[in-house]
Amino acid sequence: MADDRGTDSTETAGDEVAGDDAVDPALFGALAADPLAAHLGIELEAVGSGYARAAMTVGPQHLNAAGTAHGGATMALLDVVHGAVSNSHGTLAVAQDLHTEFLDAGRLGDRLVAEGWELHRTGRTAVYRIEAATADGRKVATALARVFRLGTPWDTTGQQP
Repeated sequence: MADDRGTDSTETAGDEVAGDDAVDPALFGALAADPLAAHLGIELEAVGSGYARAAMTVGPQHLNAAGTAHGGATMALLDVVHGAVSNSHGTLAVAQDLHTEFLDAGRLGDRLVAEGWELHRTGRTAVYRIEAATADGRKVATALARVFRLGTPWDTTGQQP
């Protein structure tokens, strides 16, 4: 479906990006095999060319002293999407910046869904918009992110550092 961010992706009922926008399954598997994401309960749901979506349910381990979702947990969700969307073209990209604005706190039991869209990409750098919201649409955070593209193809054999 086309959105106002200039991305054109079609999603299937299976939460996978379909058509020409779908990434190679081996690349999806490599991007989804993030040990920190697994530790935090973040699930990579979809990756397409210039698009990614991940989600997590706020549990007791994600709370801060005030009893709301810790900003670090929310930023980790945004960063997982940042990593997936920026590497969705199969070229190794490393983060340069992830500027986040917290809009509302996640609460215990909230299902936070983050989506990222490519805004601009050159051979060496790229910029992304990433938004996190609750399953019912309450906006939690927004981020503007930038990467440096190393020009190295992704190694999907499991040997990527």
